[in-house]
Amino acid sequence: MKLKICGLKYPDNIKELSMSAVDYMGFIFYKKSPRYISNMIDFDFIRQLPKHINKTGVFVNEKTYKMFNLIAHYNLDTIQLHGEEPEEVCKELKPYVKIIKAFGIDDTFDFKRVEKYIPYVDFFLFDTLTDSYGGSGKKFNREVLKKYTYDVPFFLSGGIDEYSAGELKHIDHPKLYAIDINSKFEIEKPGLKDVQKIKKFINKLSEYGN
Repeated sequence: MKLKICGLKYPDNIKELSMSAVDYMGFIFYKKSPRYISNMIDFDFIRQLPKHINKTGVFVNEKTYKMFNLIAHYNLDTIQLHGEEPEEVCKELKPYVKIIKAFGIDDTFDFKRVEKYIPYVDFFLFDTLTDSYGGSGKKFNREVLKKYTYDVPFFLSGGIDEYSAGELKHIDHPKLYAIDINSKFEIEKPGLKDVQKIKKFINKLSEYGN
């Protein structure tokens, strides 16, 4: 199972984490987010991350031409669309970058909503439904995932913390591709991750065979 760390914005923190068994690093390009990278990180710094790190830009209802510019400047491998982007946007971007389309999930979520995106995305991401576009640090009912029957693999997000490895072991879904972690692994301020806590979490996942 792959691991994505989202909401990174401090260079030293990113550099230290890049030496761990991390597969995806998420950089938020949404100005209303407290984890917005702004101009804190030189684009050359991100471009030069180790090759095993999949550089992922997170966008919310951004104009397509701006996403193309940022994909080029930061040499992004993947983009995560976390807003109300229509499938046409995914179709336009897909020849140039891998696409993750995020959806907020609750007990009443109708997975038929994802169908129109299937031809134009590489992954879905299922997070807890909130009133805003940011993460809540809360879990949604994982039983809902049993209703997802499509072939597109997905990232799981929402309230995952250092104690979640055991719970994740019991999610037996053939399309669960990656775990997405963020705020539950932060210290002091948004965007600054606890490296040791993440390393322990990675070790726990390995123990459980995920």
